[in-house]
Amino acid sequence: MTDTYTKFRNEVMAGGADNPDLEPTAGGPTAFIAIAVLVGLLIALYSWSTWAFVFVVGLLISIFLHEVGHFITARWTGMKATQFFLFMGPKLWSFRRGETEYGLRMYPVGAFVRIIGMNNLDEVAPEDEARAYRNKSYPRRMLVITAGSLMHLIIAISLVFTVYSINGRRVETDRVGIGSVSTNYPAGQAGVKPGDIVVSIDGVQPKSADEFVTAIRSHQPGDSVTLVLDRDGQTITKVVGLGSNPNPGPGAGSAFLGVASGNEVVWNNESVVDAARDSVFDLGPTLWQSIRGVATVLNPVNIVGHLTGANNDVNTRPTTVVGISKLSAEIGDESGFGGLLLTLAAVNVFVGLLNMFPVLPFDGGHAAIATYERLRTRRGREPYRADVSKMIPVAMTMIAVLAMLTFTGLYLDFAKPIR
Repeated sequence: MTDTYTKFRNEVMAGGADNPDLEPTAGGPTAFIAIAVLVGLLIALYSWSTWAFVFVVGLLISIFLHEVGHFITARWTGMKATQFFLFMGPKLWSFRRGETEYGLRMYPVGAFVRIIGMNNLDEVAPEDEARAYRNKSYPRRMLVITAGSLMHLIIAISLVFTVYSINGRRVETDRVGIGSVSTNYPAGQAGVKPGDIVVSIDGVQPKSADEFVTAIRSHQPGDSVTLVLDRDGQTITKVVGLGSNPNPGPGAGSAFLGVASGNEVVWNNESVVDAARDSVFDLGPTLWQSIRGVATVLNPVNIVGHLTGANNDVNTRPTTVVGISKLSAEIGDESGFGGLLLTLAAVNVFVGLLNMFPVLPFDGGHAAIATYERLRTRRGREPYRADVSKMIPVAMTMIAVLAMLTFTGLYLDFAKPIR
């Protein structure tokens, strides 16, 4: 048990396999079956939804490019990278080129590049000490450790630029559109469909989703409202009897239509120059939303609240690639390839920022250690080296939070999927 803990601890702190030369490659039938299962899962995903398949493949490519960022900058700054693996767990297949082993592991979660000498616990051969991460200058260490997150931002900008150049930029109009319809509630029973545009409600045109909701809640459950809808250029009138809001919260018991709404979004064509400018500047709001999202996701109170049912706010609930894939299928059906790429861009921004959270095992934890060591180093003296063993309890606590977050997200994705 102690050996297992020590191995796990060293791998967390070093960012890669411990004693990789002693780690066997699975090979044979085990590797064949595992790879066949991975391929089978992708085929099943493609059969279920092409959009979800494209999203997951795009996410895998993003994870791979994250590690490419670490690997290239490590080599460029003179560090020794001994491993480059896609996924985690037991090795399925690998090969060696020069001093680096490349390969595939069993569990389709993440990836890693192993750079020697990440901290004082990482044993390094004397002849390699000069190429250890810990012995490089502060700017070089910061470049290498932030390269993964920087790669996510580059991916996001590239995706947004591609969409803006081809499809145009998504802009809101002053018309309210129906996003989704709950089939067991009044709107669904009356024949309201996703994609309908609300021309008027009781003769008044709402200019925003808030105005639309206010107009509905100005009535009582059991009242009827007259909706005039634009459906693919045709005007349709629906008289809908309102129900009672079954959801807990401030609106509980109020008049309820059973739809999700928002301002209509259209594609506005842009020149290549405008697309290049806007693809950078439009990431500002996404960055801010992602910062808030990281704080929300890592808040244990939200996790417990969603598990107990005390919190039903979809904006604060944890999710996994399962839930995001389901959502990407709906986004693809609604907004096509452009909408899907914009979603993937937003996910890249979020992942890039989450990865810079200043606690191990995130890259941000290594960046925080490098910064602390730089501040403690006095001019003309030996570089200060932090004792990473003191940070193990914090790292293990964060891993426990991430595990709880993952299991909670999986449970909610299956038991209470986002609609």
